[in-house]
Amino acid sequence: MTSFMTLDFADGDRPALLARVAAMARGPYGYVVTPNVDHVIKLMDGRVEPDVYRGAALNVCDSRILAHLARFRGKRLSVYPGSDMTADLLASPLADGLIIGVFGPDRAAFDDLAARYPGRRFTFIEAPMLTPGTPGWIAAVDAAARADWDVLLACVSFPKQERFAYALAAAGRETGVTLCVGASVDFLTGRQQRAPRLYQQLSLEWLHRLLTQPRRMFRRYVIEGPAIFGWFVRTEVMGRG
Repeated sequence: MTSFMTLDFADGDRPALLARVAAMARGPYGYVVTPNVDHVIKLMDGRVEPDVYRGAALNVCDSRILAHLARFRGKRLSVYPGSDMTADLLASPLADGLIIGVFGPDRAAFDDLAARYPGRRFTFIEAPMLTPGTPGWIAAVDAAARADWDVLLACVSFPKQERFAYALAAAGRETGVTLCVGASVDFLTGRQQRAPRLYQQLSLEWLHRLLTQPRRMFRRYVIEGPAIFGWFVRTEVMGRG
């Protein structure tokens, strides 16, 4: 485990991390969060509750930018984007016999996913537009907590998916693992396109998303994103986390 910017990130290469996730699917309930720059900024400035991350069984780094910053402090973060983790799990023998719940995508996207992985057992869990703490939210948490799944792909917007995974524990979910993996199903079904491999290798996946979705991503990457450097100095250089 590597502590960086107030988070404890999981160590290990991708096969080792995937094996841990698969083991969690067969054990007591836990959830996996995949922090990126946007997540860390919102955690630092108080827009996301620290308990959501403290309650996670695994914090897996989803950002090469965070990994580069960590190197300045002599730390190594294992980068494993949630979309890669999801694709690897669905393609792996480690998932044989597991029931995969899908929360977030609509029925059409769910059907596309099931068609792409005919050897997997999927179950669809309704995800209406939700506001945490409302009766609808409580009902959705309760329904998901009682549903039959070993792995739950929570694919709603950040930080709802993390709060949802955290709420499942409070609702009494006893087994399985929730993966907070955002747009992973959209990538797998072709509804969104990931950055080309070269962009990923150069740590420019953010730039690809900005260029392809400028109206949606401008504030996140141009206005809010640079704050990560100030938080890095404050938490890691000045030690004021």
